[in-house]
This record gives sequence, structure tokens and C-alpha cells, in this order.
Amino acid sequence: MSQGVEWALHTCLNLSWMDAPVSTGILAAFYELPPAYLNKQLQALVRAGILTSTSGPRGGFRLDRAPAAVSLLDIVVAIEGSEELFQCDEILSKGPGEHAGVDYRQSCAFTQTMRGAELAWRRELAGKTVADVRADVERGHPEAPANTRARIAELR
Repeated sequence: MSQGVEWALHTCLNLSWMDAPVSTGILAAFYELPPAYLNKQLQALVRAGILTSTSGPRGGFRLDRAPAAVSLLDIVVAIEGSEELFQCDEILSKGPGEHAGVDYRQSCAFTQTMRGAELAWRRELAGKTVADVRADVERGHPEAPANTRARIAELR
């Protein structure tokens, strides 16, 4: 996975604590990220309906849905796309014992194992929302929302 996934996850969490839009520049400065690359990730989240963008001097990004309505899988798919991670090139069809007309993507033990693992991974991410992570963070670090708001105010 690209760095953009981590950036998008943390940005969505931080935006869940904000009442007003936050600019790309401020979001990038929060973690010392390159603004242009972060903006690319944020635009992908806008296209996926996770964030909304407002232009102008008081513009920026904010969550477009309630944190409980944004799964971690939604964010990963917005950044990485929905294609399967493991791509079977059917190399078995080139080896000894190959059989014409066999779909090795269906019979390859490695492909089936990788698909099963990916399905479990996707289920786990689909079952966890930004609100769930937010609650976990707030339980472990109750000061996090106030610290986030203070840091963003400082960067404005």
C-alpha cells in the first residue's frame, strides 16, 4: 500500500474532530507532508464521497459523512482502487503438466489462499469505521481531540 493510505486514514480521523474545513496546507503541515501529494489523496477521498471540499479563504476539506459511515476499507479503496492485490498470471500454464483450457486462477492453490487472505483483510477493514478508531484513540489518549484542534488552530 502507498503512503497515501496512511495519510488519508490519519487525515480523516483528524477531520472527524474539526467543526470547520481545513486547508490542504494546514493538513500537510500537521504531519510535515508534501502538500501537493497529500492534496492528490484528499481529492481521491472527495471523488469517493468521503470528504467534501470548499474553495476560498475559509475553505478546505471536511468529512462528507459521519465518522461511523466511513469504513477503513472505504478509505483504502479510495486511495488504492478496488482491484485485487494479488494478480495471478497463470504461470502454471507454462509449466510441466499444463492442461489446455484450464483456468489456473481458479485451481491454483496460491491464488485461492491469497484471495482468502485478502477477503478476510477486506472484511476486517469494512467492519471498522473512522468512528471506531476515533473511540479507540480517545480511550487511550483522551487529550487527542483537543490537541488536534489546538495544533490546527496554531497552524492557521
